[in-house]
Amino acid sequence: MRWVESGDVRLAVFEEGDPANPTVLLLHGYPDTHRVWDEVAALLRDRHHVVRYDVRGAGESTAPRNRRDYGFDHLIADLAAVIDAVGSPRVHLVGHDWGSLQGWEALGRAGLRDRIASFTSLGGPGLRQTAHFLGHGRRRDVAAQRLKSWYIGAFQVPAAPELAWGSLMPRIISRTLRREGVSPRPGHPARTLVKDGRNGLWMYRLNMGTAGDPGVGDVPVQIIEATGDSFVTPALLASIGQWAPRLRHRKVAAGHWAHRSRPEAVARMVAEFAGAAPAARGPRRAFEGRLAVVTGAGSGIGLATARAFAAHGARVVCADIDADAAARAADAIAKDLGGTAHAAQVDVSHIDQMEDFSRNIIAQYGVPDIVVNNAGIAVAGSFLDHTVDDWRRTIDVNLWGVIHGCRLFGAAMVERGEGGHIVNVASLAAFAPSRLLPAYSTSKAAVKMLSDCLRAELGGHGIGVSAVCPGFVSTPIARHTTYVGADLREEAVRSLARRGYPAERVAAHILRAVHRNQAVVPVNLEGKIGYALSRISPGSMRALARWNGPKRNSGIGR
Repeated sequence: MRWVESGDVRLAVFEEGDPANPTVLLLHGYPDTHRVWDEVAALLRDRHHVVRYDVRGAGESTAPRNRRDYGFDHLIADLAAVIDAVGSPRVHLVGHDWGSLQGWEALGRAGLRDRIASFTSLGGPGLRQTAHFLGHGRRRDVAAQRLKSWYIGAFQVPAAPELAWGSLMPRIISRTLRREGVSPRPGHPARTLVKDGRNGLWMYRLNMGTAGDPGVGDVPVQIIEATGDSFVTPALLASIGQWAPRLRHRKVAAGHWAHRSRPEAVARMVAEFAGAAPAARGPRRAFEGRLAVVTGAGSGIGLATARAFAAHGARVVCADIDADAAARAADAIAKDLGGTAHAAQVDVSHIDQMEDFSRNIIAQYGVPDIVVNNAGIAVAGSFLDHTVDDWRRTIDVNLWGVIHGCRLFGAAMVERGEGGHIVNVASLAAFAPSRLLPAYSTSKAAVKMLSDCLRAELGGHGIGVSAVCPGFVSTPIARHTTYVGADLREEAVRSLARRGYPAERVAAHILRAVHRNQAVVPVNLEGKIGYALSRISPGSMRALARWNGPKRNSGIGR
C-alpha cells in the first residue's frame, strides 16, 4: 500500500504484480472498497500490474473536509492522481457500479481520456449516457429503469439514509449478496461499511444531475452486462453502446456483484480485452465477434442460417455430415460475404463424433455463443410402412442429434459463465399430427419439449433456448426424404417448390429469436396457424390429421 495525495484527501493505493506488465486499474463501487476486487485481482496479477484504491471517504482513504467535494471534478482528479503516481503512461481501466460511473466520466474528459488504453464497464452506466436514455428512450424501457433506480431518490432525502446505514442497510446489503450467491468474507463487506455508506451518499446527492455530451472519444470500451443485475436494465446498457465507436458488449450470468460471484469469468473478459486488438471501427453488426455453430449447414435452412449469422458479423462453424457441402458453405461465406467461417464434418447422431466435434471446436475457436441444432432427416409414409430402422435413424438424427448438441455445448456455456443461446430447429410437425410423418412428427415434438425443459433449466445461467418451428419451406428436404409405401418424391418436391417460402426467411426468424430470446417461434402462415390451433383447438388438429389420410397422399406437399 502507498498513499497518494489529492487535494485534502489521502488515497490508499494498493498494487500487485510486475509494474512492467500492462496496468489494470480496478475501481470499486458503492458502498464497497478496493477489497471487493480481491478475487479478480488475484487472477490478473500474474500477467498484469494490478492497481486498486479506496475512493475518497471509503475504506482506508480519508474523507474530504467539505462534503461538497464528492463531485465528479474531485473524483476524476483522484483518478488522475493515482494514474500519475503508479507511473504507467496508459492504464486499462475497469469500473464497477460507481467506479464505472467515474470511468465513463473520465472518458468524457479529453485530458484524461488519453491516459486510458481501454475501459471495461461492469454494472454502472455513465450518467451522461443515462441522461440521454431517460430523455430519448422508449417509455416502457425508461419506466423500467426508473423503477430499478428508486433508491437514488431515497438517497436524496436529508438525514434518513444516514440513519438507515446505522440500522437496516448493512443487513440489506448482506441479504442481497447472499441472494446473488455471494458469501460475506473478510474485506467484503468492509468493516468500514457504515462509514463508507454514509460518506458515499454525497456522490449521489452531488452528481445525479450530470448531463452533457455523452460521447467518449475513440477509447475501446467493453460493457460486461450482468444478466441478473437488480439495478440496471438491458435496454439502458444497449443504448449506451451508440456512444462508444469501438465497443465490445459481453454478458455474464450473474447478479450485480458479478466480480464476486463469477470472478473467473470477469477476470478472463478483462484480460482478453486488455490484451486484444482495439475493437473495429465503423457500424457494429448485431452478432459482431460472436461464435455460431450451425449443424446441417450444407444446404437448406442450415446454410441460410450460417450465411445470415456471418452477414451480421458472427464467426461461423458450418457443420454437416457431408464434408464437401460444409466446405462449400464456409468458402462461400468467405468469398461472398467476406465473413469468417470454418467447415466441419460430423454425424450428429453419433455421440463419439459429437464429443470430438465439440471438443475440437472449443479448443480451436472457443466456446460458442450460439448453437443452432438444425441437422435433420425425414421419412414419409404411414406408420405401418415405417420399419424399426426408419424410426431409429429418425430419432437418432432429429432428437439425439439435438440432445448431443445441447448437452455438450450447453455444459461448456454454463462453465464459461457468459450466457449464450441454443436454437433447436423443430417443425410445424411438432404440434400438427400427421398420418404421413409419424416418426418425423414424433421427433420434432420431442425437440420442442426438450427446448422448453432446457429453457427452464438454463435460463438461470443466462442461456436462452428457442424452438423454431417452420411450416413448409422451399428446401431440398423433400428430395432427400425417404419415402415408404407410395413414392411421392416428385410430387413433394414440386409442391415445396411451389410454396415459394425460402430458407432465408426462416434464417431471419432464427436470428430474431436469438436477439429477442424467444421461446417458441412458429414460422410462416401454416406454421403460425398450426401453432395457434394446437393451443386453441387441439381437436381440430387431430381431425385434420385424420382427414389427410392415404387417399390424399398425393397432396402431401399441399
